[in-house]
Amino acid sequence: MNVSHNLVALHFKYDQARRRFVEWAQNEIAVVPDFHKRILFSDEAHFWLNGYVNKQNCRIWSEANSEVYVETPLHPEKLTVWCALWAGGIIGPYFFKNDEGHNVPVNGDRYRAMITNFFIPELNNHNVQELWFQQDGATCHTARATIDLLKDTFGDRLISRFGPVNWPPRSCDLTPLDYFLWGYVKSLVHADKPQTLDHLEDNIRHVIADIRPQMLEKVIEHWTSRLDYIRASRGGHMPGIIFKM
Repeated sequence: MNVSHNLVALHFKYDQARRRFVEWAQNEIAVVPDFHKRILFSDEAHFWLNGYVNKQNCRIWSEANSEVYVETPLHPEKLTVWCALWAGGIIGPYFFKNDEGHNVPVNGDRYRAMITNFFIPELNNHNVQELWFQQDGATCHTARATIDLLKDTFGDRLISRFGPVNWPPRSCDLTPLDYFLWGYVKSLVHADKPQTLDHLEDNIRHVIADIRPQMLEKVIEHWTSRLDYIRASRGGHMPGIIFKM
């Protein structure tokens, strides 16, 4: 009984956080109609050489089912990729690698190095002003040193756990990288059956570079309809991660 009560309380807490964020975002859009076009959404994803798709990046939230399992390779060859997306374009991809060029997991130091050495210079090259930056609550994103670094760049225009504006947990249905970008890219990069990580990396770069501005505009406009749904459902999740072109 206590476990059930705690689960209900936890879901209510998550839904409350989502409702607060949606209300905040819609209030901002009411004042600045193109506000949603000024948010840089960011995220990482894994791309497996053998084409295995990690459902982490196209997740539908539900209670755990003990009968469901996912088969994964014992020693998967993969790339860990970061991008930031907004109505004006895509910054990235950035590949997390060590000095020998091998894929490495993302930690706080590597994430901050990416921000300092790649993201901020790329952002400056785009000559954009007054953009907001969004990230999820992964530990590497929310260390104090990371939040301080992002505040130095964006000031109060930071949407993140421990940031000036809180990003609600369990909200992959609210980030365009989860409901659009990663699924779209993964659907194309294995068409020619790459046999090496270098080949896979080239395919990822080419697919992302070929994404049309009109497509991004539709993706971001679709975000506002997701806000409407979540507000109407009092913080509930979308029934599926779907994006219609």
